Amino acid sequence: MSAPADLLQPALEAALRDYLAHVRVERGLSTNTVAAYRRDLGRYARYLAEAGRSALDEVTEHDVRSFLAAVREGSDGGRALSAASAARSLAAVRGWHRFARAEGLTTEDPSAEVAAPTQTRRLPHALSVDAVARLLAAASSGDTPAGLRDRALLELLYSTGGRISEVVGLDVDDVGSDALVRLFGKGSKERIVPVGSYARDAVDAYLVRARPVLVAAGSARGRSTPALFLNTRGGRLSRQSAWAVLQGAAERAGLTEHVSPHTLRHSFATHLLAGGADVRVVQELLGHASVTTTQIYTMVTPEALREVYAATHPRAL
Repeated sequence: MSAPADLLQPALEAALRDYLAHVRVERGLSTNTVAAYRRDLGRYARYLAEAGRSALDEVTEHDVRSFLAAVREGSDGGRALSAASAARSLAAVRGWHRFARAEGLTTEDPSAEVAAPTQTRRLPHALSVDAVARLLAAASSGDTPAGLRDRALLELLYSTGGRISEVVGLDVDDVGSDALVRLFGKGSKERIVPVGSYARDAVDAYLVRARPVLVAAGSARGRSTPALFLNTRGGRLSRQSAWAVLQGAAERAGLTEHVSPHTLRHSFATHLLAGGADVRVVQELLGHASVTTTQIYTMVTPEALREVYAATHPRAL
């Protein structure tokens, strides 16, 4: 059963407040990441309060292990978490305890020896090159301002491998005339990514023939924004609206498989590696902090196994 907010002891509340300020200001984590930390650590703090802990220096390794088991089962009153979500929650807990030790609030780190749940390593879902071509061809529902914008948006997502938040967060000045785009990833970390000719042409068409119309709609409402992608009211296009654009294109393309903005990112990486790109180059393009994250794309797909088997085994056909 979840503890009420007023059950938290002042020392726990103060320690949590200080840590969230640290990750937001000193580490420069994004608003979404800080919000996730607040949710995970708020749940942890309530669990500790129910266990009778009034400060971090009272927490034991058993408490951390018990919390991890509780969130996996949902026995603390919250939603049961998958292995991946529980591992994310444990990472937040570890960060808080490391910070507390560095700040002299505790002398030990009770989370140091607690292992994260084992996660099943699954291949990211990627579209075939043909499916991506059909999707992008169906991106524009017509030669309208919204249609030109939608085509430019999806072309840029696939051309750069950017996250949806990175692409809708672009300003006009972030797209250079040198076929490069400046993306801001997690923690506002900047990276420069090349843009292919198809995406450049689509963005140019949007900037010349569509964005001025959308800007005028915003000006009529007293709005002005440097955002690259605008909605029909002249404001920055939201992630939810960009998701709807993608879903509409997938339906028009007749794609029956699940397609999300991250599907285009996975497709970008998979197609680069299949074409012979070095995994560390793909790491840089995706903005992964560790090459280990990128290496999942190097796993052999079932389709590739079948192709090699059919081409090489003497009794395959």
